[in-house]
Order: sequence, then structure tokens, then C-alpha cells
Amino acid sequence: MIRTHYNGDLRIDHVGQTVHLVGWVSKKRNLGSLLFIDLRDRSGIVQIFCDETITIPDIRSEFLIEVKGVIRKKDVANPSLLTGAIEVVAQEIHVINRSETPALIIDSQTDALEETRLNYRYLDLRRPSMQSNLMIRSQVIAQVMKFFDAHGFIYVETPILTLSTPGGARDYLVPSRVQPGHFYALPQSPQIYKQLLMISGLDRYFQIARCFRDEDLRADRQPDFTQIDVEASFLNQDELLRIIERFIAEVFSSTRQINITLPLKTLTYEMAMERYGTDKPDTRFGLELIPIEFLIPSFQQAGLDVNFTYGIVVPNASQGFSRKITDELSLITKKYQIKNPIVFKVEQQKLTGSFTKFLTEEHQLKLIQSLALKENDVLIVSGAHSKKLLLQGLGAIRLWLGHFFKLIDPNRFDVLWIKEFPLFEKNAEGKLVSSHHPFTRPREEDVALLDTEPEKVIALAHDLVINGYEAGGGSMRIYDKVMQEKIFTLLGLSDAEIKRKFGWFIDAFNYGTPPHGGIALGLDRLIMLLTGNTNIRDVIAFPKNLAGVGPLEKTPSRVDDQQLDELSIQIKEKIS
Repeated sequence: MIRTHYNGDLRIDHVGQTVHLVGWVSKKRNLGSLLFIDLRDRSGIVQIFCDETITIPDIRSEFLIEVKGVIRKKDVANPSLLTGAIEVVAQEIHVINRSETPALIIDSQTDALEETRLNYRYLDLRRPSMQSNLMIRSQVIAQVMKFFDAHGFIYVETPILTLSTPGGARDYLVPSRVQPGHFYALPQSPQIYKQLLMISGLDRYFQIARCFRDEDLRADRQPDFTQIDVEASFLNQDELLRIIERFIAEVFSSTRQINITLPLKTLTYEMAMERYGTDKPDTRFGLELIPIEFLIPSFQQAGLDVNFTYGIVVPNASQGFSRKITDELSLITKKYQIKNPIVFKVEQQKLTGSFTKFLTEEHQLKLIQSLALKENDVLIVSGAHSKKLLLQGLGAIRLWLGHFFKLIDPNRFDVLWIKEFPLFEKNAEGKLVSSHHPFTRPREEDVALLDTEPEKVIALAHDLVINGYEAGGGSMRIYDKVMQEKIFTLLGLSDAEIKRKFGWFIDAFNYGTPPHGGIALGLDRLIMLLTGNTNIRDVIAFPKNLAGVGPLEKTPSRVDDQQLDELSIQIKEKIS
């Protein structure tokens, strides 16, 4: 039998036509002499009507069948289905393949545990919601190709087997059989290669790039992931960002019919941290952080030694603000090593709470007036020695409160740029590390500070943030050999290390390197946001679980001794 239509494409215009369909049995309703079958393929579901005039084979859920029949109009339409105005009157039905009872409910909603879903991913992917996710992913990839081609970008594939270099995470290493004791690394990003393409004179490059990072996993992270990689020469930062945001606007318009206002709103890194406590703020709701420096003496009077105090005002929340909420907030403050939250409530134009005994009447009045506190408002205050930790902790509290009090509109999308990041930050050992990566160009007016106060240098870096998620990050790149070597030196690399790890890259700077910059957009995370998911694994066909394991194919796995011998590798058992 030759299929004439996809099931979900049938409409009232097809009434009277004879069709040949294939699909899986989604549901069967037996009414004695009449049988109704919901037949599903990737396009949707259509109802099959069977009566006693045809021979009906044994059919159960997820049997794969073929149907020949005639389209007719239903007496009563089903408005929940796109095909709900019609049905197919079956003339012939044949079973193509039988199915065992599935391990999970194959519907848009399922109660199966994620481990079950990943173990039977081929069944999980039959669910309409999962297929919709992958179809939207495919549409976005097609749009990537169309948009960047139209804007003069050239698609180039960069190596998967490459050199291990310092990065933001551990490399996945691949041993070489023909060069015993030597290893390739899987790329954390195509960073160096795309910069070499700019030196090569290709001017504008893009790629749907596969990337690999050996890092701890969470709901929006995978060990192998995909990014939309973009690099361009002879553009300033604003020109590059205008191109990227036009692409983002087109993606939202085509997939979600949402108009994104351009140019996008921009926050500096400092503004984002001060107001939201994070460099990837969710700006769909308020509850912004407020500095309250005059409370420091009150904290000290209470025996709490702090250098900074900030607060959050939660409007009209007094009645629902329970001890349970305070306990949840205390867990967050403990994580960020800041003082437990102090909670004030406004009742009868006065502050209440155990901490008020450390406040003068003047300070109470100042709090109410300076923060414009109203009846039933709640003020949450915390303090710390470290301003960064305090802002991060209160930022986490702010986000928790936004979800708890349902202040976030799930149908709203806030897209913005974060710029003016510090070029460096200090790690736990007090050493300078790159805030983004060591190829990021410093702001021109800050170059002199590299020799005196490198921590004050601002980077020409940019992150794209959507609803509190970092959807992309990039920068303008260093294109001067002396500057690049200086940055490596500030990061603690010796001349020998620079030559060994980056010599081949640095040498290319001797041959007329153009000014250039770029960005990498996380394709998986972008699809997660577009589809309204909160788990990145739901938009990837065959993902790993939180342990980095593929439950379906059981990866990673051990290999036999012969393979190890060929690679000159001996397994050393880890001592716990």
C-alpha cells in the first residue's frame, strides 16, 4: 500500500476522497458492531470508523496498521483535534506489525518516571509533545541555515578530534591508537578554529556545532550539546548584536508567533548583579534587590558582623508569609554563606518582627519611607561580608519568591543583552581567571589597567539572556599577538606553556589578523525555552541522564582488554 496522506493533514476539504493511511493505534473504542480507532502518525491523529461490513484483524494499542477508506464529515465535530471535523470510513485494515504492551503511556502527558522514558526512548519519542519538540528544533535549524546564509555567513565544519586546551570544564579525551600515549580532545567549542577562519579571510562563518564538556549536569545542561556558532570580521560589537537579535526575533515570530521588540534591552553586568543578584536575570517580574546600608549598625548591634546589607520588598504578601517560607529562604542563605533572612511585615503602618528591637524609631520610619512600604508588604533583609555572595544569595531568594508567589507569566518572554562583564575574576585560590575565555578583547579605554589593576578591566563580552537562562554568550576577540600573550601571562601561563598549548594559534596572529567577534547560542536551551520546557533532555532525541549515562544504550560502557591493549591503556581502579 502507498500512503496518500499524513493522518493529521486531513481536513473537511478531503471529504469524499479515498485515502491510504498508516500509523500506530493510539486508542481503540469497541461499541459492539462498531469500532473506532484513533490512528496516529507524526502529523497527528485521525479517527477511523469500522463497521461489520469489513474484516477487522486483532488490533491493540501501538499496533502498526494500514487503512484504506473514504473521508466523510462527522455528525458532531471534535474541536480538540485538527482532524475533528472528519473521519475515515474503513474499507480495508491490515496489521503491518504487532506491539507488546508499552512501558509508558504514549500521550502528550505521561506519568512515567524519566528513567523509564529514557530506557524506552523510542516509545517516549512517539508521544506528540516530544515529536513537536523535535519538529520545532528542526524548524529552528532550517531557519539558522536560511538566515545566516542570507546575511553572508559561510557554513564551515570544524574538527571534532582536536587539541586539549584549558577551558571552562574538563575535556573529554580520545586516545590515539597510532600515536600511543597521545590524546585528542573533543571540542568544548570551536573557539580557536572559528578565529582561524577569520584569519583565513572567510569574513563571516557559522556552524551547527557539536560540543562536549565533562562537567556536573543539571536540568539545562548535557555533556554533549549543540550550539549555533557564529563569527564575523570587521564588525563592532553593536553591529554583531543587531544581526543576532534579528535572528532571535525571526525565530520567536515563526515558532511562537511572538513579536520581540528590537533593539533588545541591555543591562550591564553591574546593573544586573545590583538589581537581580545574577548575570542572567529573569526580568519578567519585579522584587529587585535594594541596598540598605543604614541597617549595617543594627546588624552589628545584633551581633551580626556584616559589611553589606540588601533587601527585597514583596508587596502584599504578609498574610501568606509563613514560617515554612522563612525556613526555605534560610536554606538558600546557608548555601551562599550569608546571614539568615530577617523578615519584617508592615502592619498598621509599623514594622513587625523580632529584629525590630535592634531598630530605632528613626530607622523604622526611614525603612518605611525610603522603600515606600505599604500595609501588608513584607521586607526581607540579609547581610554578608562578601557583596558578591550577598547579591547572589538574595538573587536566588528573589527567584524562589517569584515562583512561589506565581509572579512569573509563563507566556511572556523577556530577551535582553548583558554587557560590560569584568575581563577577569579570582578563583578560590586567589588567582586570576577569565570571566569568559582568554581570547576576549578588553575594552580599549581599560587596556592600561592590565598592568596595574587587571580586575577592573571591562571585557567586550556579551550574553543573551531569555527568561533567566543564558541562551548565548560571546565577545569581541583579541586580534593582536602581543595583547593575547599578555592575557595568557596574566592568567599565569609560562612562555613554555603558551607555546605548547597555543603556539600554533598565536603564530597565526603574525599574518594580518582582522578585528572580529562572535557568539555561541545554545541550540538545546533555545529550543527548551521556545517549547516551554524546563528540562533540556525533553528537546534532545537521545540525551544523557543527570549521571551522564545513556540508559537506553547503557553508555558509558567498559571495553574489552584487546581494545585497551591496542590503545596502550591500562585501567587503574579508583581507590575510594
